[in-house]
Amino acid sequence: MKRKALSALIALALVGGASATVHAQDSGTWYIAPRIGAVIPDSDRKTDTSVWGGIGVGVWVNPHLAVDFEYTINNADFKDNSWRRNQIPAGWDRGDKQWENVGLGVSARWFFGDPGSAWRPYVMAGLGAMRHAAYSGVLTSATGYENDGWDPFATVGGGVQYNMSERVALRGEIAARYDHDNNTMNNLAESLGYRVKRKSGFTDGIVSVGLVYSFGTAAPAAAPAPVAPPPAPDCHSLDDDKDGVNNCDDRCPDTPAGTIVGPDGCPQKVVIDLRGVNFKFDRPKKGEHKIEPTLQVPTSDSIAILDQAIDALKRYPEIKVELDGHTDSVGTDQYNQGLSERRAQIVADYLTAHGVDSSRIVAVKGFGETQPIDTNATKEGRARNRRTEIKVDQ
Repeated sequence: MKRKALSALIALALVGGASATVHAQDSGTWYIAPRIGAVIPDSDRKTDTSVWGGIGVGVWVNPHLAVDFEYTINNADFKDNSWRRNQIPAGWDRGDKQWENVGLGVSARWFFGDPGSAWRPYVMAGLGAMRHAAYSGVLTSATGYENDGWDPFATVGGGVQYNMSERVALRGEIAARYDHDNNTMNNLAESLGYRVKRKSGFTDGIVSVGLVYSFGTAAPAAAPAPVAPPPAPDCHSLDDDKDGVNNCDDRCPDTPAGTIVGPDGCPQKVVIDLRGVNFKFDRPKKGEHKIEPTLQVPTSDSIAILDQAIDALKRYPEIKVELDGHTDSVGTDQYNQGLSERRAQIVADYLTAHGVDSSRIVAVKGFGETQPIDTNATKEGRARNRRTEIKVDQ
C-alpha cells in the first residue's frame, strides 16, 4: 500500500469516527486505530525525517490493557548519496529516492487511572517485522543488495489518550523503535568494497497522533410488557372494607382502614421494584444531574419503570424509602463507591422532582461493587449490576 492509499484510509476512519455515539473501554470491545506522524531516523540511516502512517485493529483485554495489531508505512528520502554518485558505476543509480519501510506488528498499551477518566496516560511496548525496500534504481542483481528484506523490530514508548465520547478517543504517542535492519545502503557500499561503517540495527524516534474508534456492545433486551389482567366479575364495583380491592378479589374482606394491602386485599408489605432501570458504563459522571442520558438504552423503558415507582409512592403516602446504588466490578473500590452513591442520588433527585416529598426518602446509600445480582464476567451481567434499588420502610 502506497502512502496516498494509506492516507485515504486514515481519512475515511476519521470521518467515520466523528459520528460515533455508543461505547467504551469495556473488556472485549474492539476498535480501529488509524495514526499519522513522523519518523525521526537514526543518524546512521542517512535518510531524512519522513511522514509515517499506520492503521490498526485493537481490543480491550480489560479496562487497563489494550492490544493493537497494526500495519505501518513510511517513505524516506536518502539524505546524502554523494559517495554513491562518486563511486558506483554509471547507470547503477537513478537518484536519491526512495527508502520504503512497511511494518506489521503487535503492541500492548497499559492505561493508568480510572476507566471513566477523560484523560488516560499509558505506556506501550511492541514487536513486529519490517520490510525495507529501495526504489532508487540500484541494480540489485549486480551489487548483491537485498532490496526487499524483512527484519524484526521492537518498540517502547508512552502517550496519552483523550476520550472525546463513549466511542471516540484521540491518542498522542512518542516511541523509540529498534529496527534490526540489515538492508541499508551501508551494506550496499560494503558489497562494492568501499569503507563505510557497517551497521545492522537502528533506533528511530516516532511521534504520532491517532484516532480510536470503538465498536459498542448490544443494548439489553427490553423489559417484557405487563400482561393485562382478566376482566373483573360483576362484583368489581363493590368494596365493603374500602381497601381499594373489589369484593370479588378481596380474600381479606375485613381489613382495617389504612392498612396497605396487596392485589388480593390482604395485608402486604409494599415492594417497589426498579429492575430494568440500569445505567450506562461509568454514568452518571461527577456533576451530572439529568438522569435520561445516564440510563442504559432503551431509555424510555427505564423512565417508564421509574414513573411507575413514583405512582406507587403517591398511592401509599405513609411509606418511606431508602435508595441504594450499585456498580459492576470495573474500576477501583473507591471509584465505584462514589459512582454508586451518584446513582442512588440521581434517582432520588428524579423522584423528588416528580412530586415525591424529600422527607419520605430516609437514606441515599452507595454499595459500590459489593452486592452484585449477576455475574461480572459478562457484559450483560455487568449491565444488570449497574443499578439503583428502592427499599420500602413501612
